Amino acid sequence: MGNTLSGKVVAVTGGSRGLGREMVLACAGAGADVVIASRKFDACDVLATAVREKYGRRALPVACNVGEWAHCEALVDAAYAEFGQVDVLINNAGMSLLYPSLDQVSEAMFDKVIATNLKGPFRLSALIGARMAAAGAGSIINISSIEAAKPEPLAVPYAAAKAGLEALSSGLAQTFGPAVRVNTIRCGAFDTDIAKAWPAEVREYLAHNALGRIGAPADIVGAALFFASDASAFCTGATLALDGGWR
Repeated sequence: MGNTLSGKVVAVTGGSRGLGREMVLACAGAGADVVIASRKFDACDVLATAVREKYGRRALPVACNVGEWAHCEALVDAAYAEFGQVDVLINNAGMSLLYPSLDQVSEAMFDKVIATNLKGPFRLSALIGARMAAAGAGSIINISSIEAAKPEPLAVPYAAAKAGLEALSSGLAQTFGPAVRVNTIRCGAFDTDIAKAWPAEVREYLAHNALGRIGAPADIVGAALFFASDASAFCTGATLALDGGWR
């Protein structure tokens, strides 16, 4: 992948597994030092060790529940204390909760979904985006979902949070421009750890797109590196559909 991110520091939330892990490895492979954040420190630490050994890059593991603003602030403090800069922020942490019907969604469930998918990205983007703008450059990448545009009945709170995240991207692009670019990757179904629990009929349904398959984790890499690097220098406030041509 060359050194397209040489000299850069990339922070990835939800970075210890799934698409987050794939983006951490891709950014390190492109020459970046990385901040790996997720709820479980041990998982972040294992990946940080792998980054150092495979790519020779610096890697900082941080335990962080992005739904808690105090955790977001601690993550920012740790990143700047270690590296003195963050050039790319990837708001990847996300979660949805199953429910039998909308009236069975508790306030605690709703708040948790909104906190992880929207509240945390807002706070991290506000804190890091302001520092990026002061430094004169930066890129924020928000990882959304096709649910934002085409909500399924059993993912309504999640869909609402992701739709809010896409609106947040547009607002942040205007707020922090021209120095900071803010873009969204709207993901379809990907074959991550979570997907292993999907019944066969669900996997078959989700593969009904123009490409005839669900995404492999590596399919996120091109889009992430595009938005993280100067290849997207004239692109901000954009949403890229990475869903295999979902109908």
